[in-house]
Amino acid sequence: MNGDVPTLKEIVHPEIKLVLADVDGTLVTSAKDLTPRTIAAVHDLNEAGIAFAVTSGRPPRGLTMLVDPLRITTPLAGFNGGMIVDAAMHVLEEKVLPAELVEPIIEVLSHAGLSVWVFQGVEWYVLDEAGPHVAREMIACQFAPLEVSSLSNHTSDVAKIVGISDDPAQIANASAAMAEAFGNQVAASSSQTYYLDVTHVDANKGSVIDYLSRTLGIENRHIATIGDMENDVAMFDKSGFSIAMGNARPDVRSVATVTTSSNEDDGFANAMQNFVLAPHQP
Repeated sequence: MNGDVPTLKEIVHPEIKLVLADVDGTLVTSAKDLTPRTIAAVHDLNEAGIAFAVTSGRPPRGLTMLVDPLRITTPLAGFNGGMIVDAAMHVLEEKVLPAELVEPIIEVLSHAGLSVWVFQGVEWYVLDEAGPHVAREMIACQFAPLEVSSLSNHTSDVAKIVGISDDPAQIANASAAMAEAFGNQVAASSSQTYYLDVTHVDANKGSVIDYLSRTLGIENRHIATIGDMENDVAMFDKSGFSIAMGNARPDVRSVATVTTSSNEDDGFANAMQNFVLAPHQP
């Protein structure tokens, strides 16, 4: 069924106890909105006794706007799992980049032609507030970065470094350069086509599955995941049932159990209806 949009309710996983969702490109539209059907689908999960959680490359502060409309009570996993917090922003688990690697990472990304952001603690640092995708990220995360003249003073407690470019070739070259320079010392993957996220080697969405399984007492095989980008594959690999968005790249769709419609066509809500909630309905 990969690459198609199944509609048969028979294509279900009957033992799902938790749904873990990516945010951008999955839970929200390209305008960063939650649709009424998405909100209703999460409420339906709660009523069916199925837990719901989110994970994202966003900083944890960028997930807080989801808590009230979706009635989220589970931990929030930001920075691709680099920082997990509760709804009050208390840190439950954190994985930061080794301080000695921060400047070399920035150098590799800059040399590849990418703009660079640094997320240190709860703050977001940029060299240019008018730089590419800063305004878009401000809308998504609902807080502003701090503009600095240099990132060299921000090397400790760094949860994520982001390289930004609208040129896919630059992103690909930077990814290859990161692998060559650092090997398995860090994790580097794309959360959007124009972002290359660099985090602690163990900070990935697969580690979020392990954390939620351990803390909520739910086995991985009873967890469903849904996402659209390369950084979602790690959680697909560790969950019992995985759903790719219709807007996902072919290589992401190919490793998911099934594919739903796009985030502009209520793909999340359709997936919950067709694959997760169907066994709970008459």
